[in-house]
Amino acid sequence: MPVRGIRGATTISQDTETEVLEATVEILEEIRVANPSLQPEDIASAFFTVTSDIRSAFPARAAEKNGWRNVPRICAQEIPVEGSTPYCIRVLLLWNTDLRQDEIRHIYIKGARNLRPDLIESQT
Repeated sequence: MPVRGIRGATTISQDTETEVLEATVEILEEIRVANPSLQPEDIASAFFTVTSDIRSAFPARAAEKNGWRNVPRICAQEIPVEGSTPYCIRVLLLWNTDLRQDEIRHIYIKGARNLRPDLIESQT
């Protein structure tokens, strides 16, 4: 079975633990809805990154609220590129699935919609 990547991103309005965790739960749920066959036991791992202006919480903690207790997760900081989207949380899920790459739905919401407009069009 191949491993496929699912990408997603969202933004928060301010750096608080509540906002980080709620936004992460939301993006993970949006990804699950867009990819209905996605099950926690099929996720090989989850990578979360945040921009340097987010320091209040690890987004990977929110995955437990989605029932992903046994999914290996890690957080990292994005490269601080000037002009990049502020207060941004990104996720990359490695998913064991037989779906083709063009059948995977990547989700970008809120202020992160501008990151990958080419993938936003495929969300419809």
